[in-house]
Amino acid sequence: MDTPPMPFSARLRAATQGAHSAAESQRYVSALVAGELDIAGYVDLVVQHHALYQALESAAEAMRADPFAGGFVDDALTRLPALEADLTQLAGPDWALRTAPHPATVAYADRIRAVCGTSPVRFIAHHYTRYLGDLSGGLYIGRAVSRRYGLTDGSGVAFYAFDRITRPKAYKEAYRARLDALPLSAADEAALLDEVLVAYRHNMAVFSALARHVPDGPEITEAVA
Repeated sequence: MDTPPMPFSARLRAATQGAHSAAESQRYVSALVAGELDIAGYVDLVVQHHALYQALESAAEAMRADPFAGGFVDDALTRLPALEADLTQLAGPDWALRTAPHPATVAYADRIRAVCGTSPVRFIAHHYTRYLGDLSGGLYIGRAVSRRYGLTDGSGVAFYAFDRITRPKAYKEAYRARLDALPLSAADEAALLDEVLVAYRHNMAVFSALARHVPDGPEITEAVA
């Protein structure tokens, strides 16, 4: 009996597992969840997230009606209002005047803008990388940050609260099923995988920039080409 082919979502997950593990093991992340940073080290992450989700969610609006990618656009995932609420709580109502994204974050956001408005496949790659990450390790990070930095009332960590997604595991399974149902050509699959890896490299560059907050100094990570 022939073995059924592995679904694309499973192949994508396997092909990017190394990049995913490398991103999760960044020194900044481990220091954050261990409570080794001061609150400014966490606020800086929120600033970077705001810049990234501003770019991604702008692209999502442009893709909402796209017959290929539009099915992935879901208001239950939208993070920008939560990020703005977090920054107002953590840094004050004038946070936009006193904070700025790092060059690595600007490069990441520029990449999102450059490809997501014109390529549904590459938009899906960035959408998949960020939101499925948020619904996986992101939920763990949110709980750790809330506990370590005394934000247990939810103020300052709204980004990690998906109030309209009560069953994250089921949501992720449905998302992957939607990905598997796409009529992807071999070229589409290759482009999607390539862009997910690009997203991970940019993400690691952002973590490297944030590592300046780590008491024992930043680690060195591979630069994004």
